[in-house]
Amino acid sequence: MAKKNFHHPFTPYDIQQQFMEAVYNSIESGKVGIFESPTGTGKSLSLICGSLTWLREHKRKAFDEAVAAIQPDEDEPEWVVEHAREARRQEARQMKADFEARLDAVRSRERRLRERQSNGEPPFKRRKPDTDSPHGTQSDENDFVLDDYDSGDELHSNAGGKSEYSTETTKLMEKLGMLQANAQSGALDEDFDELKIYFCSRTHSQLSQIVGELKRISLPPGLPPKDDSKEEREALKHLTLGSRKNLCINSRVSALGSQTAINERCVELQQSSTRPDQKCAFLPNKENQNQVFDFRDHALAKIGDIEDLASIGKKLQICPYYASRPAINPAEIVTLPYPLLLQKSAREALGISLKGHVVIIDEAHNLINAVESTYSAQISDQQLHRAREGLMVYLQKFRNRLKGSNRVYVTQVVRVIDSLLLFTTQARTKNEVGGGVQPNDLLSGKGVDQINLAKLVRYINDSKLARKVEGYAAYMKNSAQMTGQAPKETALPDIPTLTQIQTFLHTLMNPSKEGQHFWAKQNDDVVLRYLLLDPSEHFRDIVEEARAVILAGGTMSPMDEYRQQLFPYVHSIDTLSCGHLIPTSQLLVRSITADSQGPLEFSFKNRDVAASAQRVGRVLEDLARVVRGGLVVFFPSYGFLDETTTRWKTTGVFEKLHAIKPVYCDGRNGAAEDIFKSYSEAIQTGLHGATLLSVLGGKLSEGINFSDDLGRCVVVVGLPFPNLETPEWKAKLRYIDERAAVRGQAKGKASREHAENVCMRSVNQAIGRVIRHKDDWASIVLMDSRYSQERIKGKLPAWIKASVPATAASSSDGIVMDVKVFFESRES
Repeated sequence: MAKKNFHHPFTPYDIQQQFMEAVYNSIESGKVGIFESPTGTGKSLSLICGSLTWLREHKRKAFDEAVAAIQPDEDEPEWVVEHAREARRQEARQMKADFEARLDAVRSRERRLRERQSNGEPPFKRRKPDTDSPHGTQSDENDFVLDDYDSGDELHSNAGGKSEYSTETTKLMEKLGMLQANAQSGALDEDFDELKIYFCSRTHSQLSQIVGELKRISLPPGLPPKDDSKEEREALKHLTLGSRKNLCINSRVSALGSQTAINERCVELQQSSTRPDQKCAFLPNKENQNQVFDFRDHALAKIGDIEDLASIGKKLQICPYYASRPAINPAEIVTLPYPLLLQKSAREALGISLKGHVVIIDEAHNLINAVESTYSAQISDQQLHRAREGLMVYLQKFRNRLKGSNRVYVTQVVRVIDSLLLFTTQARTKNEVGGGVQPNDLLSGKGVDQINLAKLVRYINDSKLARKVEGYAAYMKNSAQMTGQAPKETALPDIPTLTQIQTFLHTLMNPSKEGQHFWAKQNDDVVLRYLLLDPSEHFRDIVEEARAVILAGGTMSPMDEYRQQLFPYVHSIDTLSCGHLIPTSQLLVRSITADSQGPLEFSFKNRDVAASAQRVGRVLEDLARVVRGGLVVFFPSYGFLDETTTRWKTTGVFEKLHAIKPVYCDGRNGAAEDIFKSYSEAIQTGLHGATLLSVLGGKLSEGINFSDDLGRCVVVVGLPFPNLETPEWKAKLRYIDERAAVRGQAKGKASREHAENVCMRSVNQAIGRVIRHKDDWASIVLMDSRYSQERIKGKLPAWIKASVPATAASSSDGIVMDVKVFFESRES
């Protein structure tokens, strides 16, 4: 049976073909898929090819079915019906061709511009640069007065639009998901609402790599050609989305630095109360709609990353953040970072609807943590005091100039802060270092029970109270500095404390069993936290809206963690754990369960630092002598690493290790890039390689590629179980067990499974960095007796388990010998 053609730019390996088929089938079935393909196996390119092949084929199939569904009226001959069908085909192709022609025109203009540049001519006239102060334009006290506020104010705008195509064709294209069903005024004519893929990753740098892969592929068109025998190609319409921080081209705003400050300043410059000469000149409006249309066509005509989008905005003198929105509908694939997908408010702000579309999340091994952090919040005692102090100064200055609603709401904010401070003051006197707390205990202050938190949070947001209050404080400090009455200080923090309070108040509005509040003493401060216990509910709307959701990563094992934490309500999930490009003979995996002194277990309760350090040191000395190239050692925590290296330095072990291979050690406060650079240089220039000591879950356990000699042997000391005795972990495990009990599971089983999954996900992420290509080879040594347990071994990725022998040495001496033989075999 012939293999399916996924239009991969190269001849795919078997595991890549298997991966693309799994992605294609999962999307076709409209399911959730969790796929693991080791780093270095072309995972991202396979994801793109599998999903985009489905997209184009689905469009063709849907088009043919829709045209075939045109049925004759009573007594109407078949040739008349076929003529009507062919007319619809031609008109739909023309609609598509008109759009493609515009994009081709943009590509032609771009080519001419590049030719002009190559001939030394200026490519285009530039607008005079914005030379205003980057830190805002407030110059007197009046700028800090709150605008009149009416909580009932809402803005609505809607109008109809026309299409130049026939009603029948328009309905057909709408059915295919290629045209908006309700065109609004100002919407672009022929604005295709394409069925699309939303492709997410954690960072813009990772998305830039995806953009590079998109440029490699060539796909057949989404509509059937007139002549099926003719091989045709259709350029991919791609759009990358980013935040204001990534896309703002107004120097006065972008120079503010922080995401929150840029967002607030951007919105402020659009308000009717802002002076005309201070409003942002780049915002789309009725007068510059042609520039918006031009921006859309430029954005879709060429595959580009976030920097390219910003450059187009600068060239056309139009805001890329807002002008990119009309390009979302006609795009076939939209790349965007995690936060813009995970937050419903962010999706709504960008006008993103996931209904019926495909969502792919690459580098998804941190997705659970990302969802939890997105919906968690905290505020400290010091921040509360600072916010209250700023509000009181502000009220003292502007009380008589604030009209009714403003005065009432600002007073309510002070009252809520006082209530939170009442709790933190009482917490300071307690003997405990922290614990759980109920929202009612945080809102027990005088009169707080009469405050509508939802309205108050909305007020803080709509009135821009945070930036007004802190802006006035900065203005006063700057004035004092100019007169020499105060030392120079930073005028504005990155995130106003009132904004952080607003975020925390969100968690108090609708408390539920999916989350819990905590307090903790930290040094001289008391911190209030909200921890999301169940990320599944906040991810559920994505799953229910999208046609299919695909999670992919180099290390997704153990996959049960995603089933339990993100998809407990999904009955059938597609999973795949691919093998590696390398044969099993190029990877040695062993577990050291004991040394000459007995079993090795580095659990917290069994850990004798002095004895553990000596035993680990002896094993590493033996391994360092037989390992050629880089020896990378991961410890379960910075505390364990610090205690061990301190002990080594007092007993001479560190000196012995350093003499065999130079030792480089990661630290909490060290620059990971500098440490890795020094380690890499030692590998490249030294005769005996080097040793790198790091921490599981630390800066060097993710994103670093230990390819070839940089990681010929990776040792993991112990298992990185979290501290399960903290109030937060106790609450999390208790919640998991309660939820499992409803499903009939034995008490304690689900919580133990979760703790092990979190632990092994960290281990897998670290050891998965050593094989980077088909010719690479390495050894992995897991040092702890618990790695011999079937339950723990079962959580290793499939490609690593494939190299674990059924029977093998488990003592330190035996495994050192296995490693020695392995290295000798690579030299022969």
